[in-house]
Amino acid sequence: MAKPQKGNKYYGKKILFFDGDGTLWYPKTTRHKINPHWIYKRKNIGKNYMRYLTIIPAVTKVLRKLKTQDIVLILLSAHPYAHKKAMRILKKKIDHFKLADFFDEYYATIDNPEAKGNMMVDILKHRGIAKSKALMIGDSYWYDYISARKVGIEALLLETKYTNYPLKGRKAKSTIKSIKEIPYLILS
Repeated sequence: MAKPQKGNKYYGKKILFFDGDGTLWYPKTTRHKINPHWIYKRKNIGKNYMRYLTIIPAVTKVLRKLKTQDIVLILLSAHPYAHKKAMRILKKKIDHFKLADFFDEYYATIDNPEAKGNMMVDILKHRGIAKSKALMIGDSYWYDYISARKVGIEALLLETKYTNYPLKGRKAKSTIKSIKEIPYLILS
């Protein structure tokens, strides 16, 4: 677990963006061993995917702690579906895992690696928050980490067994092994 450090670059963030699949919840059987999106592609699972998902241990505790510090929490989740359907699916997951009280806003973005970064910029402009006060947390190198970094927002990559880096060996500079590390980084 990351230890708090004086001068920590994540201390004092005012807004945190979280990814959903693989960051806050994952398939019960494969957890962080296989990219979680397989669950939506299996024909035998279909619309019953919710019973195969589970919230990642410590997520509720971490979000509760962050919320008591008046940090704005936003959920961003990429979906291949049309916007209305994607938002319904995301809302269903939020309700199923009882996360509604923690998030100030939630958005389903289009299934494009740059979409989350663009959405973050729009949200920050709307809320009048500087990019330097924002942080993205997710499990996808391209959709979460790089998407945020390309628009000038700090990002933490949740390392998993399925974390994929580019062939040239470029790696994320800021990583965590567990969601439990976040309060130590943000609040210390």
